[in-house]
Amino acid sequence: MTETPMPEIVAACALYWSRAGLPDHVVNEMRAELESHLASAQSAGKSPQAVVGSDLPAFAEAWAREQHTGGYVPTWDEVAAAERRGRRWGAWVTAGLVGAAAVAVWLAVVLDDRGDDGMDDLWLWVWLGTAITFAFGEMVTAGFFLLPFAIGAAAAFLLALLGVAEGVQWAVFLVVSIAALFGLRRFADREDEKNQPVVGANRYIGQRALVLEEVNRATSSGRVRMETEEWRATTTGPPIPPAAEVVVVGVTGARLVVENVEM
Repeated sequence: MTETPMPEIVAACALYWSRAGLPDHVVNEMRAELESHLASAQSAGKSPQAVVGSDLPAFAEAWAREQHTGGYVPTWDEVAAAERRGRRWGAWVTAGLVGAAAVAVWLAVVLDDRGDDGMDDLWLWVWLGTAITFAFGEMVTAGFFLLPFAIGAAAAFLLALLGVAEGVQWAVFLVVSIAALFGLRRFADREDEKNQPVVGANRYIGQRALVLEEVNRATSSGRVRMETEEWRATTTGPPIPPAAEVVVVGVTGARLVVENVEM
């Protein structure tokens, strides 16, 4: 079976956690913790599946439920389905707004050719209206479908305000829109795309580890060494001091649940 590269695993999980409603600071902490565990596994010559198991969606869902403060946590499939619906709806809205803008531009050209009074400022209002329309469409659809066109229209509006020729306005609108489309898509890509999980770290249950940093449930802190790897840890009992020997009793997300051996 082909292994999923580590950056793709982290990006996919982080995107799901964000779409599932977890706060940004929680997602960032989970991302950093997952990256740390994956890097440790790689250093030890192990595959990413040693950390996330064979079912990545289930792993991400389990950790999301553990971190969520309350309410329903959508599944990986539900988030993916919502994303697909959003893209389809966004495509229809985009087509409608582009059509409306095209009709508005066509009417402006027709009226301008007729030499009607007040046409000197017509393009100013056309570009302003187009920018506002696309900006509003972006707010209700998201996904950077319409924002580039809003930026392009805003640039053309500024030129119209300065009295620049209509041909130049159109050229700037197209160039700026295309540039913004590529730029925002690259930014989005960087930020960014059932069962009980089969988590790879479950193999540690029942094994012993050494506490490197006090494991304290109240402060959500703690780190242990398991074999050659360092893991974030938590406990259901009292704080466990450094240098203590603990036994792994469970796994929650990418943390080991440990208990003092002397308990």
